[in-house]
Amino acid sequence: MPTKTRPHSLPPLKNLPENLLQILSMAVLGSRHHRLRLTFLFFAAVFNCNGALSPSPPTPNRQLLFLLPLKTQNIPSLSSSLPRARASAEGRLPFRHNITLTVSVSVGFPPQPATMVLDTGSELSWLRCSSPKVQQPVFHPLASKSYSPVPCSSPTCAAQTRDLPVPASCDPSKLCHVIVSYADASSAEGTLASDALLIGPSARPGFLFGCMDSGQSSSPDEDARTTGLMGMNRGSLSLVTQMGLGKFSYCISGLDSSGVLLFGDAGFDWVGPLNYTPLVQISTPLPYFDRVAYTIQMDGIKVSGKVLPLPKSVFEPDHTGAGQTMVDSGTQFTFLLGPVYAALKNEFSRQTRGSARVLNDPNFVFQGAMDLCYLVPSARPELPELPEVRLVFRGAEMSVPGRRLLYRVPGEWRGSDWVYCFTFGNSDLLGVEAFVIGHHHQQDMWMEFDLERSRVGFAEVRCDLASQRLGLG
Repeated sequence: MPTKTRPHSLPPLKNLPENLLQILSMAVLGSRHHRLRLTFLFFAAVFNCNGALSPSPPTPNRQLLFLLPLKTQNIPSLSSSLPRARASAEGRLPFRHNITLTVSVSVGFPPQPATMVLDTGSELSWLRCSSPKVQQPVFHPLASKSYSPVPCSSPTCAAQTRDLPVPASCDPSKLCHVIVSYADASSAEGTLASDALLIGPSARPGFLFGCMDSGQSSSPDEDARTTGLMGMNRGSLSLVTQMGLGKFSYCISGLDSSGVLLFGDAGFDWVGPLNYTPLVQISTPLPYFDRVAYTIQMDGIKVSGKVLPLPKSVFEPDHTGAGQTMVDSGTQFTFLLGPVYAALKNEFSRQTRGSARVLNDPNFVFQGAMDLCYLVPSARPELPELPEVRLVFRGAEMSVPGRRLLYRVPGEWRGSDWVYCFTFGNSDLLGVEAFVIGHHHQQDMWMEFDLERSRVGFAEVRCDLASQRLGLG
């Protein structure tokens, strides 16, 4: 367990409500047997003078620092955890990864523990409320005295579901029916409901989520470990919006599996100045543009300082909205539209010719989109020196060092050689109409999402040292 510090501004633990102490104990003890960990930092806790939880949002002079474990779980299936797909736009951003970030919360009264996947690419938070498989964790709505399903005649059903990919409908019981669908054809559906959410020391009564009782799944390994999903994009039903968060940040270590996620304004001197790029927002709905994603404008790409000979227009969304650039912590790798990917692939191949041995196997395409792979002797202690790639955004550049440009494919060998693949993928091979910046290329970056000023900021930081500075490791 990382060493934790408790700032002097926090009330003594003995003054916390008894049920919260039980929740925190479960959250801490429940993470002991997991090899990989991340940690939540919250600036969102509000206490009355007697230590009781207050549902009111914090004011700047009442903000408190709080630590909450965020577990990083290994999911064996590489076909799981595909991103959220809008039904109105085909092939929305498929991705695959073998690591899932989860946060332990409690829902309802009496509180029921729930493990939720943290997803900045989704809006609607949801819990599995029934399952034919005994081993899958579920939320029991009838056991909660504060659970309340939303009627389909309610203004909440009509107004707050406006950003969902699939419009809400009315079920036979006259309740608000919601559906979430995924790019791998899996889905979940059920009733929009409200209940108390306890996340860290912050109580959120009337938190809106989907209580899902049916659907199709392609990730049984993930289902066996989690109760649901927590949506973190800018939609009206996301956790970010419901909690009124103006800013949050995260920092993921590239050396180990430590990291931090912070809600609120960091203001740490050791982070240094951030490079900011504005969020792209449009008022007109377009079929292929996700208006509640964290969208920024890419202007170009450099390889060892050489700018790819591409017009800026290839990076801009077209009249249908296709071609937006999204920052998504839920996506493992980065995906580029075909012409941009081809130019980057060709230049990277040219600059590494002679130092890296290409896997000439046209039948092997890692994760369906990564077709540039290499053979590396298993006896070799480290990768050859690789060129730096820089992603040029409006007003800022992001460096992707050579060590993050090749990824060893689990379980893939050719004789005594490991198979490594280029960590940029071709969106066209997946039928995706977007650029996506995945978390693999955000490692050792302090990533700040500033909703108040509509911008994303980042700066290179040793995230393992950031955890240590904050007393987390």
